[in-house]
Amino acid sequence: MSLLLTTPGPDDGKAALRFGGAELSRSALMAAAGALAGRVAPHRRVAVWATPTADTVVAVTAALLAGVPAVPVNPGSGERELTHVVSDSAPTLVLAGPDAVLPPPLAALPRTAPVLPSPGPGESRPEPWPEPDPETPALIVYTSGTTGPPKGVVLSRRAIAATLDALADAWQWTADDVVVHALPLFHVHGLVLGVLGPLRLGGTVHHLGRFSAQAVTRALTGDGTMLFGVPTMYHRLAEAAGDDPELAAALAGARLLVSGSAPLPLPDHRRLEAATGRRVIERYGMTETLMNTSVRADGPPAAGTVGVPLPGVRLRLVDDAGHQVPADGETVGEVQVRGPNLFTEYLNQPRATAEAFTDGWFRTGDMAVADAAGHYRLVGRRSTDLIKSGGYRIGAGEIENALLDHPGIAEAAVTGAPDPDLGERIIAWIVCREGVEPPTDRELTDHVSAQLTPHKRPREIRRLPALPRNHMGKILKRELA
Repeated sequence: MSLLLTTPGPDDGKAALRFGGAELSRSALMAAAGALAGRVAPHRRVAVWATPTADTVVAVTAALLAGVPAVPVNPGSGERELTHVVSDSAPTLVLAGPDAVLPPPLAALPRTAPVLPSPGPGESRPEPWPEPDPETPALIVYTSGTTGPPKGVVLSRRAIAATLDALADAWQWTADDVVVHALPLFHVHGLVLGVLGPLRLGGTVHHLGRFSAQAVTRALTGDGTMLFGVPTMYHRLAEAAGDDPELAAALAGARLLVSGSAPLPLPDHRRLEAATGRRVIERYGMTETLMNTSVRADGPPAAGTVGVPLPGVRLRLVDDAGHQVPADGETVGEVQVRGPNLFTEYLNQPRATAEAFTDGWFRTGDMAVADAAGHYRLVGRRSTDLIKSGGYRIGAGEIENALLDHPGIAEAAVTGAPDPDLGERIIAWIVCREGVEPPTDRELTDHVSAQLTPHKRPREIRRLPALPRNHMGKILKRELA
């Protein structure tokens, strides 16, 4: 099977893409991408100005047809980051919509615009392109660069196909599904799962353009069957669903609600289930591994976990000495991964690629616990979320969930700070909920101690009007520190 479903079928005229009021059938998409692929084919790599538009999907599809690696570029990138991405990946062509105004590092490159077909009958289908070798690079996606300059993660056609087929199994995802989301198209969540998933399986992607509870209601009240989102989006839906019966009914009618890119706090799980009767499914992945685990659509409920390993994926948890830790639901270890979903290399960085692996296992830097049933629960990143206090290894995530369970807390983040006695002390950063009496520091520490254990209570409480977040809604803990 090719990476994209390109063979004609009885439903070839059904919608493949919806962006706002625009709609493209599969045959129209392949005709537009096929025409563009001929101009892409002579190039070694192409940059794609990844706006949330049909132009981006046509551009990426054209590169995949031609077997040329595409470099999705974040339109919100600063000049320094953009200059690094362009110089590191060295594209020789940029694909961007005809009205896009490109910044200098991209404007200096030759440019081609996708041409979207006019709606109507008579769409022509180009001759099929030969399928490249599975190890051919398909995408080069740059990391967020939290620990240095962003690294270009080379994702093969094999890795993308493996992850999408594994998710199809876990989610019972078929050509009948319409995936609704408002995710950016320069990351794997929005582009690989939210766009290439429906294109591989023969379904439809309905991109909302801009996220809002009203847009979600309209899309799921229509023919939407699956909603993809990040915790910030589901938090807003949880806030609104209790007072909005139309939204609650729309969410209840979806076949699957999927959250990813960061753990969804347990209070939001509970509020959404109370309002809609539906549970949100979580999955776990990262740029280098694509998807590793998921709660299965046909499995038991597992709120607060990211589920079990996907078909073909192997996971293990190891301690600082590299020894595997027990699956007892308590012992924290670093997640390491093997499987066909793994990236090929960091572009131009053979040393960083080699250092990321131990005996063929990719070291994710994520910390988790596993239970006897094989469900994984993430507790944070080794670099920012693992706190070593008083001889204990403590994950920030469980303390954050405990804080968010307090009715007076709207947002919470937990970090560690050097402490001469404890090694590290726990600091809670909170945003209080409007219209509710703010809790005292003592009330919050007692609240955490009652839910967890006393050694996990915050030693300091710091109050902010809002927590710093990136474009995916992840809290930027390094800015807090």
